[in-house]
Amino acid sequence: MNPDFDILVLGAGLVGTSLACALEGRGLRVALVEAAAPNLPPPGFDARKLALAAASVQALTTLGVLEHAEPAPSPIRRIHVSRAGDFGTVRLRCEDSGRSDFGAVVQADGLGAALERRLSALKDTTVLRPWSSASLRSDPDAVTVELTQGDARRTVSARLLVAADGTRSQARAALGIGVDEIDYGQTLMVCSLATDRAADGTAYERFTDDGPIALLPMGAHYGAICAVPTAEAARWQAFDDAQYAAAFQQRFGWRAGRITRVGSRSIYPIRRVVATALQAPRAVLVGNAAQTIHPVGAQGFNLGLRDALSLAELVDAGDPGRADLLAAYVETRREDRTRTLAFSDGLAGLTATPGLAARLLRSAGLLALAYVPGLSAPLASGAMGFRGRVPRLARTP
Repeated sequence: MNPDFDILVLGAGLVGTSLACALEGRGLRVALVEAAAPNLPPPGFDARKLALAAASVQALTTLGVLEHAEPAPSPIRRIHVSRAGDFGTVRLRCEDSGRSDFGAVVQADGLGAALERRLSALKDTTVLRPWSSASLRSDPDAVTVELTQGDARRTVSARLLVAADGTRSQARAALGIGVDEIDYGQTLMVCSLATDRAADGTAYERFTDDGPIALLPMGAHYGAICAVPTAEAARWQAFDDAQYAAAFQQRFGWRAGRITRVGSRSIYPIRRVVATALQAPRAVLVGNAAQTIHPVGAQGFNLGLRDALSLAELVDAGDPGRADLLAAYVETRREDRTRTLAFSDGLAGLTATPGLAARLLRSAGLLALAYVPGLSAPLASGAMGFRGRVPRLARTP
């Protein structure tokens, strides 16, 4: 059998498109399938902000993506971590790690537009859009996928199928891969906000009994993330701008100044959805199809990008879907995935646990991270995306 493509990527989101960019020039015939047409609104104040770890910034720069980002990424030079009611504050400075920044913040739609511009210049990738996958079949030598577009149907085959189609991945379900799921009982509210003090490159993360709250610097203002108990989500969603600003300020405090403007809010239920396997015959999972994690620490997209970069590093022009290569992919991702999942889940649980004993434990930990030399280095390294085997494209030259 001579398949139509070497690699078929289902899902042209941020991770799927990044994978196509990373595969360019490898001598592989790549197809990128996406059900939705491009949605590229002009970047504005209300755009959702995305924190890129230093490893992700390095990779996306090398791939020629970030040069197209508008507005340009805003560097994160300091990280401020605290917990309401606990003693101790962790302050990380990039110069203490010998770097100019810990990463950068981009507007999510701006990154999407930059990836689209880079995608349009790729020579090895065929974009099939808007087409939806209706069914798939694995054979010893290829995976065959039936695509639909209204009443139209077409069949394509590839030596390797990459499921990059998100948290509720249809490809993952069709491959018979299950998930472990946790409902954290929280809803994330995301918006932009401005304060009377211009952002200075500090990213703030504050933990409270009701969930984490964060500010990400973007130009002179911030991307704001606020987790609330799901039972309270409707009330928070009904707030007008002034009410939301007051509620956010009460939980976050005044360390970034007085809130002067609040953008439109989006809401997302927070669930942990982790695939029980990363591979099936001639198929692998990447990004949110492989694991959707708690947003604490801003690790989700960065972890998914490292999935894509690791896979691109391993595949070759011979047979990218052969069993030993897919096993190597799973092994390569094991340490980074395990440690990041444990960090995200553990931090979400520990910071939300009430009671005096938990408060004393957290306070002792925050004080130790703040004052014991070298203890915060692994935290800084993890925040920058340097866990486990770092993909070559993500390493600093």
